[in-house]
Amino acid sequence: MNFDIKTELVDDAYVIALAGEVDLYTAPEFKQQLLEVIAQGASNVIVDFSNTTFIYSTTLGVLVGGVKRLRTNDGQLTLVCSDRNITKIFEITGLDRVFSIYSSREDAVAAIDKELPTSA
Repeated sequence: MNFDIKTELVDDAYVIALAGEVDLYTAPEFKQQLLEVIAQGASNVIVDFSNTTFIYSTTLGVLVGGVKRLRTNDGQLTLVCSDRNITKIFEITGLDRVFSIYSSREDAVAAIDKELPTSA
């Protein structure tokens, strides 16, 4: 399966949806997209792994770099992943304690919406 990446603004979060394998060759494209979104001022980023079949260790490095950049601006990086093989990678590495991981995009967006301050 080929790699595909799509970015869209959903409510107050940028969603980067990845499809296929995010490996040594495709992770740089993901990193570039993530950095562009952060440079545009995004404070809430959701990375959607729903259609991802494989992630390589380089992908984890991209995510950790992104969360560090976002945290300097009081932002957050949230993950969507329903594939047990991929969520297991986050558990084994301890990154499940760094990222909020949701099983659906709707749940991730709803969680961000709850955390946003409401105006009186």
